[in-house]
Amino acid sequence: MDWKLRGTTFATVFLAELGDKTQLATLSFAASGSSRLAVFAGSAIALICTSAIAVLFGEALARVISPRTLQKLAGLLFLVMGAWVLWAAFGPAEAPKPG
Repeated sequence: MDWKLRGTTFATVFLAELGDKTQLATLSFAASGSSRLAVFAGSAIALICTSAIAVLFGEALARVISPRTLQKLAGLLFLVMGAWVLWAAFGPAEAPKPG
């Protein structure tokens, strides 16, 4: 087992998930529900399933596209999404609608 890769993956996913909408939804379910264990189990299983899908697709893509190219494409996608979010937040205001 590659412990360095395991640690890097854990730290990256852990930090990425802190404060995101999934964690906030889980917090909301735990606050309003009567079974914290059920909320924990449901959210943990969901994260495991989405991670499994990502690993399977990543492995399949790596057979067609080199891992280096995949890393560059993922980085570019994050930059595009970041620019889109910034544009939506600070871009030009919408033109007033006639009426």
